[in-house]
Amino acid sequence: MKFRSELGTTARCRVTGFTGIVTGRTNYISGCDLYLLQPPVDKDGKFVESRWFDDPRLLVTSEERLSVDERVDKTGADGEAPRK
Repeated sequence: MKFRSELGTTARCRVTGFTGIVTGRTNYISGCDLYLLQPPVDKDGKFVESRWFDDPRLLVTSEERLSVDERVDKTGADGEAPRK
């Protein structure tokens, strides 16, 4: 399975205009691919909640990839747990 958008790229929802860095992605047995976008902090430095979007709604706005973990062996227990 090849995802269309890479982790660390920046994308925008064509419907809402919500923009953020792709920090998660998943696919379902139904064939639906979803991407988690994490926007930057707001003007007061507070976190803005990330949101999941269906693949066809997204437009990649920057192919430049942000990488926060360059380790070859990743345990999966290094990051924040997913939020509902």
